[in-house]
This record gives sequence, C-alpha cells and structure tokens, in this order.
Amino acid sequence: MNPCTFELSSTEGKISVADIRGDWVMGNTVPGFQSVKQLLEKQNCEQLDLKSDNLGHWDSRFVVFLFDLEAYCKGQGIVLNMEQLPDSAQGLLHQASAFPVRESGQKVLHETALLVQIGQHALGMYKQTQDMLAFVGEVCLSSLRLLRGKACFRQRDLWLIMQECGPGALAIVTLISLLVGLILAFVGAMQLKIFGAQIYVANLVGLGMAREMGAMMTAIIMAGRTGAAFASQLGSMRVNEEIDALETLGISPIDFLVLPRMLALIIMLPLLCLYADLMGILGGLLVSATLLDISVVEYFIQTKSALDLNDFLTGLIKSSVFGVLVALSGCLSGMQCGRSSSSVGDAATAAVVAGIVSIVVADAVLTVVYQIIGF
Repeated sequence: MNPCTFELSSTEGKISVADIRGDWVMGNTVPGFQSVKQLLEKQNCEQLDLKSDNLGHWDSRFVVFLFDLEAYCKGQGIVLNMEQLPDSAQGLLHQASAFPVRESGQKVLHETALLVQIGQHALGMYKQTQDMLAFVGEVCLSSLRLLRGKACFRQRDLWLIMQECGPGALAIVTLISLLVGLILAFVGAMQLKIFGAQIYVANLVGLGMAREMGAMMTAIIMAGRTGAAFASQLGSMRVNEEIDALETLGISPIDFLVLPRMLALIIMLPLLCLYADLMGILGGLLVSATLLDISVVEYFIQTKSALDLNDFLTGLIKSSVFGVLVALSGCLSGMQCGRSSSSVGDAATAAVVAGIVSIVVADAVLTVVYQIIGF
C-alpha cells in the first residue's frame, strides 16, 4: 500500500492547492487533521482546491477526513473545491452532511413540534379506522358469499383450524377455569361464612361462571393463544408474498384465509365456554367440600336451583361475539403486517392487545344491554 499524504503543493495568491496521495484505507496511517489544520492556518488562504490525481484506494477513513475538512473550511470562510474528487466520495460526503451535527460531533434528528405530533397521531388513527372498517366490510361481504354458497375456501382448513382452536385449547382452559372457580368460591366463602350462608357459594360460582367469567376468561385465553397465532400465520404469509400470490390467482384472501378462522372461533368458543363453566363449578365444589363442609349433592342441588337456561344462554351469546372479535383482531393484524420479520411479532402483539380490549368493551356493553332488557 502506498502511504497516504496531504500536501499543499502550490499556492497562487489566496488560492491553495492540496495534493491528496496514496491509499486512504485501513492499515495505512491517515494524516492527523490537527497537522492539516496547522498547515492551512499558515497558508491563510481563501480557497482550497483538492487534487486527487495520485489518490489510490480509499474507504470511509477518507470520507471522514473530508467531512472534518469541509466543516473546518466552512467555519473559517474558506471555499473548498472538491470537483476533482471521485464522484462516489462526493456522494458519501453529501449523505454524511445531510443531518445537523452537535458541537460534540454527535448527529441529532430534527425535533417535531407537539402540535405536529398530535396531528400525525390523529391522521394515523384516522387511517387505522378506515382500514379496520374496510376490513370489516370485506368480511361481511365474504359472509354473504358464504350464505349463498359462493365463498372459496377449503373445508379441510376449517376442520384443522377448529381442531387447533377447540381440543388444542382444552388443557389451558381447564387450568384457568378451575382456578377461577376456586378463587370465586374462596372469596365468597370468606364473606358468606360470617352470616352462616356458606351454601350460597354455589350460587355465586354458578352465576359468575355462567354469565360472566366463563365466557370472558375463555375469550381472553383464545385472544392470547389463537388470536396471536392467526396474526403470526397471516403475517408470515404476507412476508412470504403468499397472500399476493392468492390475489394474483384471483382468489380472495378474505374468503380463503379469514373466513374459515372466524367460523372456527364462532363454533368452538361457545363449546369451550360451556366447558369452562363446568370446570369453574367443579373448582367451587372443591372449596365447598374442603372448607365449608358442603356435600357434593348439596352443592349441585343448590347450583341447579340458582341457574336456568337463560344464564347459560347469556354466556353463550357473549362467547360467540367474543369469537368474532378475536378472529377479526387476529386476522386484521396479520393482513396489515409489514414485509419484515419483525413486523410479524408486532402484528401478534397488536392482535392480543386489540382482542383483549375489544373483549372487555364488548362484555361491558352486552352486560348493560342484558340489564336493560331484563335478560
């Protein structure tokens, strides 16, 4: 490698000419900028022309040197002529100078005003609302095509998704529902025992599981388990351009991918809700039999007298609504996924958050509606 040098070879009046020689690459000793600065101060020039006829190989060290030189010349009011430098070096220098620099040399980004940030967030929410409404509209049209028998999806996919959503979730639903029933019975027993009304623990657990906790806890479990899985699956297909391939073939991605997932959750979530109700009642039985000395027969007789078909029906209606919301949240996040691998994780996170929030809001609305209509 040829040694790299920076020499002020000639001076014409107030114009100095710098001859850049050698290979400005790693392994070579680059001239210190302080020594170059001292040379320029001695020349007291108004213009500095750079010659690169004898310049060999160069890398980022050369661009960093030019960057410092340009900053110094600008501060001293010296005109820097770099027309004879390689075009690639000038392009890199232009990119490096595109951002403002602190006095310490660290680059900073332009700070955005508060009102601008508020406006950007408002426009982003408006765009997300538009996309969500458009997606819901497409799903409604797909459902109408299904009723007319014109929806295009494979029945095998529907059965496979139902198996994943239903039997595949029994273990986690069993554990969570049993623990919820235990907690409800234990909390109620501590208060009812004061009044000698321990038998009404059966009423508390039965009504709580049938009307509220069975459907809600099952839906939250499915939002974290199945909703995130839907978002990851569709997001991976978006990254791999499989959804684009379906559109190119004239196959609707809503019919082929979203509709079977939504149908699977609508069918399986009410069944899981009934199963969760049973597990919660059994959890209450464990507490009643061990802590309250209530026999199994007494517990089930009291539960039967406290519950009727309407109580289970309210939970089933809620679970069906929750199934639609979980499916829509997961599929919408997956369909809107970006083209990078990190976007798949972001889509799964967004699906879980949107699913849980929509479940809680829908449960509150349905509870108020049930109270108004006396159901």
